[in-house]
Amino acid sequence: MNPKQLEEKIIENYRGEEKMMILVFAQWCVNHDLNPEELYLRAYPNQGANPALREAIELTVPKEEAGEVGDQTLLGVLALFGNDDLAFVVTEEINNLRK
Repeated sequence: MNPKQLEEKIIENYRGEEKMMILVFAQWCVNHDLNPEELYLRAYPNQGANPALREAIELTVPKEEAGEVGDQTLLGVLALFGNDDLAFVVTEEINNLRK
């Protein structure tokens, strides 16, 4: 594998993992009766609509059919991708849910 092919493979893997992170976030929101787009826009108000998030929302299942997505799991996944602003908003929601 030449360096260009290796670079393309790394980018492809990262994008796949990023999509999984977005899906985990979207499913966590669905499981807690929260709107993923609203939370995303609170974290990133200048970014507008996110096509990858819209795609992930379409892949979510009703919370009755979904497996548990733990709060710490979601926060860990967000941290892996450097989504600190979104993790902050999620943490606020976790605190609100516990009240």
